[in-house]
Amino acid sequence: MSARLRALADYYPDGILGADAKGVVTVINAQACALLGAKDEDVIGRSIDDVLRLRDQDGHTWMEVNRPYSTIGITHGIPEQAWLNSGAEEVLTTARLIREHHLGPVRSLAISLRSGRGRARLDRERSDLVATVAHELRSPLTGVKGFVTALLNRWDRLTDDQRKLMLTTVSADADRLARLIAELLDVARIDTGRLQLYPRPSSAEVLTRRVVDSVAAGTTREIDLAAEPDLPDVFADPDKFTQVVTNLIENAIRHGAGMVRVTITRLDDEPFVRIIVDDEGEGIAPEIRRRAFTKFWTSGESGGSGLGMYIVGGLTKAHGGAVTIDQAPGGGARVVVDWPCEDLRESST
Repeated sequence: MSARLRALADYYPDGILGADAKGVVTVINAQACALLGAKDEDVIGRSIDDVLRLRDQDGHTWMEVNRPYSTIGITHGIPEQAWLNSGAEEVLTTARLIREHHLGPVRSLAISLRSGRGRARLDRERSDLVATVAHELRSPLTGVKGFVTALLNRWDRLTDDQRKLMLTTVSADADRLARLIAELLDVARIDTGRLQLYPRPSSAEVLTRRVVDSVAAGTTREIDLAAEPDLPDVFADPDKFTQVVTNLIENAIRHGAGMVRVTITRLDDEPFVRIIVDDEGEGIAPEIRRRAFTKFWTSGESGGSGLGMYIVGGLTKAHGGAVTIDQAPGGGARVVVDWPCEDLRESST
């Protein structure tokens, strides 16, 4: 193995192990050496059976299980498998069997190795996600179950006002469940790139004013909207744009204090309209502002699913826009959304 080839192989993030038609190791990089507990100067020229010291839970080696040199001629690869190295660390492997012609013998073997720590971290993240979703669903479900049980068991002993209060609470909890499920579906669509958009030229001022009027009807907090005259239309799916602005204003009410100010302006020499939402709360520290756009991130004790800002970021980016967090002039949080006035979606270029 030449020094130049070895230097290039060492730049590769995963382990690389190659062997010839006789099962003699011809290529190995530093990452593979680390995972296999070997030194490259002791490996080149040795049998792959001696070098690839990976075993399964039953003690069988990689070569014993896969038998790459004696597989049927139509086999050209071995899918990802999990193994244990001599240090009991999980190692994930994939392999490519190179044949000179169809159905011919294996002339060389290329194996990719990487640590299983990334998969373990992903498994933990998935477990955390399931636990968080279960917690968010359980809370309103508990309320619905409790009030429905009380209504069924004590209907004749409850007054009309008590029944109305219980049914109103059940309805509110059902709405909360519906919103959470809708948010989870949006997150799944954003994550998988299956978000469906139906954009068209729309008035940012008209859509935002509708949101302000709707949210203001359900809160005692003052919401002020100031829009620059003669704003250009934004290129937006009206429902998604409304969802973004609603999340921002509701977040400002939930986490802030005092007045919520919404400002809409145009950006000079750029095809964007800027929507600014300011509150008068404690704000968000600069070092954690990027975390606000991650799933299930919450701040303070005001509750919420922790999905609102993640959805805001995903929907805005899907339209070709950008969203940032800054400090409001009054000391609270400022969220700035730059929404395109033309089709700037990645898929449209």
